[in-house]
Amino acid sequence: MPRVSSAFFTVAALCGLAGMVWGSYMGASHDHAMLPAHAHLNLLGWVTLSIMGGFYALPGNQSGVLAWVNFVLSSLGAVLMAVLLPRVLTQQLDGKVMMAAEIPAILGMICFLIGVISNWRKPVA
Repeated sequence: MPRVSSAFFTVAALCGLAGMVWGSYMGASHDHAMLPAHAHLNLLGWVTLSIMGGFYALPGNQSGVLAWVNFVLSSLGAVLMAVLLPRVLTQQLDGKVMMAAEIPAILGMICFLIGVISNWRKPVA
């Protein structure tokens, strides 16, 4: 498995574990105010990063610089989203600060899309 795939899966698993612990805490405390942040961590962190890691592990996919840029941007976006969104939900920070998480997440998805589209040019084996 390419190292970039391992990196994606490692961060995805950490996000998944954090999301599970967070969800358990919310259930035990009966305080679900952070549900949107928990959902973002699970979807962007666990699911999206896992899908990206799986894509780069497929035979014939290049795991070059674009894949690593994708990893850095997407991971940063997911982690920042999980850190900043609770503070926005509790009105400790203005919602505009979410751009710090949204921009890298969107740029990461653009990198992933470029990787997917560039795969179309390769000859079928």
